[in-house]
Amino acid sequence: MNRLDDHVDHVLITQKQLEDRIRALGSQISADYAGKDLLLVCVLKGAVIFLADLVRSIHAAHAIDFMAISSYGTGTESSGVVRILKDLDASIEGRNVLIVEDIIDTGRTLDYILRNLATRSPASLAVCALLSKPSRRELDVPIAYVGFEIPNEFVVGYGLDFAEVYRNLPYIGVLKREEYGEAG
Repeated sequence: MNRLDDHVDHVLITQKQLEDRIRALGSQISADYAGKDLLLVCVLKGAVIFLADLVRSIHAAHAIDFMAISSYGTGTESSGVVRILKDLDASIEGRNVLIVEDIIDTGRTLDYILRNLATRSPASLAVCALLSKPSRRELDVPIAYVGFEIPNEFVVGYGLDFAEVYRNLPYIGVLKREEYGEAG
């Protein structure tokens, strides 16, 4: 079996760049939410590694919760159909909610999440995304904190997957086209 690194065409964002940017995001979020009831909502599965590093960089008190959303399946293009697979465990009424996402592509999934959570009466609702692909955006969605804007390439690593593989790479890399073939 080949090493996962062998399936990556090139590294787009290094481990060091990720560490530095996440530390900066944590500092900004800490300042913005100091003294507030902050709840980080991690969108599973892709954002879990980002969340783990982000929470260690946030020095304001906060809690975490998780949602699992489906919109991709095993392909590389969004299906356009968004479903909640796992909902929040706690009420968000009156809380300052920060959605933690791995990547914002078309904006359809995020738009669905924002509309859904807004009906639950949070005090505030904002988004922190590790990656944003503005060239793919179909819906205008507000993103308060962005780690990196990236080109329209299929990326894996640092929580992002293709068919549930590659999440454990410590960097963001562009997957070789032959690895996903006609799926992309």
